[in-house]
Amino acid sequence: MACFVALISSCSSKMGELSSDYFTVTPQVLEAKGGKVPATINGKFPEKYFNKKAVVEVTPVLKWNGGEAKGQPAVFQGEKVEGNDQAISYKMGGSYTMKTSFDYVPEMAKSELYLEFKATIGKKTVNIPAVKIADGVISTSEMVGQTLSSATPATGNDAFQRIIKEKHDANIMFLIQQANIRASELKTAKEFGKEVKSIDEAVNKKISNIEISAYASPDGGFDLNKNLAEQRQDNTAKLISKDLKKAKVDATIDTEYTAEDWEGFQELVSKSDIQDKELILRVLSMYQDPEQREQEIKNISSVYKTLADEILPQLRRSRLTLNYEIIGKSDEEIARLADSDYKQLNIEELLYAATLTNDPAKQEAIYTKATQLAPNDYRGYNNLGKLAYQAGDLNKAESYLQKAASIKDAPEVNMNLGLIALSKGDKDAAEAYLGKASGAKELNEALGNLYVAQGQYDKAVSAFGDTKSNSAALAQILAKDYNKANSTLAGIEKPDAYTDYLQAVIGARTNNTAMVTSSLKAAVTKDPTLAKKAASDLEFAKYFTNTDFMNIIK
Repeated sequence: MACFVALISSCSSKMGELSSDYFTVTPQVLEAKGGKVPATINGKFPEKYFNKKAVVEVTPVLKWNGGEAKGQPAVFQGEKVEGNDQAISYKMGGSYTMKTSFDYVPEMAKSELYLEFKATIGKKTVNIPAVKIADGVISTSEMVGQTLSSATPATGNDAFQRIIKEKHDANIMFLIQQANIRASELKTAKEFGKEVKSIDEAVNKKISNIEISAYASPDGGFDLNKNLAEQRQDNTAKLISKDLKKAKVDATIDTEYTAEDWEGFQELVSKSDIQDKELILRVLSMYQDPEQREQEIKNISSVYKTLADEILPQLRRSRLTLNYEIIGKSDEEIARLADSDYKQLNIEELLYAATLTNDPAKQEAIYTKATQLAPNDYRGYNNLGKLAYQAGDLNKAESYLQKAASIKDAPEVNMNLGLIALSKGDKDAAEAYLGKASGAKELNEALGNLYVAQGQYDKAVSAFGDTKSNSAALAQILAKDYNKANSTLAGIEKPDAYTDYLQAVIGARTNNTAMVTSSLKAAVTKDPTLAKKAASDLEFAKYFTNTDFMNIIK
């Protein structure tokens, strides 16, 4: 091992060549991470090498065919040089550590890291040849640019409900300590009966039941109130049953009564602006016994007459509730109208229609109609942007999404704009958009892709969770969890060429030659351009002399 071409004395003006054995690099093979190619260089100047009057500038340079990138230089000086740089002893030599980083470009996939030296002794320039210290660059992390295309963009979902539960309420009021239904209240019962019959006759509506809830106000004795509430229930039920029979409506009637309606009393008082309202509510919270409650409230003499005149009469009632369902159009009817007469649908039905087909062309036609039916609804534009993204047309997708954003700054829109920014390599913009996408169902997957691009692999794995996608598997590979990555790739619903390529990477990293060749063959069959990528991919460096491997990539 040659340390240098010529050893020199402290007064010599020559400094020799340095051997690569004086340098170690971490990682041994450079690797892209978060769009950068970082390296830590540990170097040594040997004993009796560094001239006492020398100044040496050391610059890391990453070189590839047709280009190079320079890192931050470091300057060292001999013992007799006045300056603030690291001094190196002539007799003992000296060690140093340099950290450097290069902005990744694809051409770096086949490159070499050198140290270049610029040395002077006094006014004389000394030639120290450049030294190669590492190879590069493993660029597997940069595959996020390809795997991102299979990420799931966010959909502006419809709110379609085939069955909508509705109800219609009415109240029959009673006088104090009376349970008979007055003539003035028969009109309420009659109107309620008309509504019941109307619902019963509607083609798209179905009655669930009718509830009768009878109450007595909480003034007076409990037994008296219990009898009053029960009689009010019975009398109301008889009246409603009679009206239903006359209208030929078959509906279930469920009844109940509440002896003293303290709950209703508290609600009415809370909503009122009567004097000492807070004091009354405090009494209700302090005492649970009905008689004690009533007595304590009566003791507040200043407001009891107001309660008796304004609050208590509203509690002497039977509440009538008609529960029914509105039954929406069938899937077949919605699909037919979306195709032939979409204006017969509301926006929720039209957006739902797009979920009834897996044909992107038909979905695009439906979402276009949605923008015409509801031009101020962001969802149609967002979903058109989603389709364009999935088709790989980022500019078209961005145009639709910007239109959606002008209507509403919705989480789904921001998430999708984040994916586009990430696809275009703008990680800062992507992070800003995704920061405003809270609530989007697919956000964690999008964040996982962002974290991969940023080089935060453990964080990416956590964000992806159980997502089965190429990007999730990529994160797991970069985090060196190869078993989990294998499981993820096996669970992808629609595997593509990159699914197979990642499987080949796992094979290379786990020394599984059969997995490398079989997976890479499948990848190249689906996408022949991957043969060229594999030919220079340092993930497969130890297979560059393997006959089966070379036959696949030739």
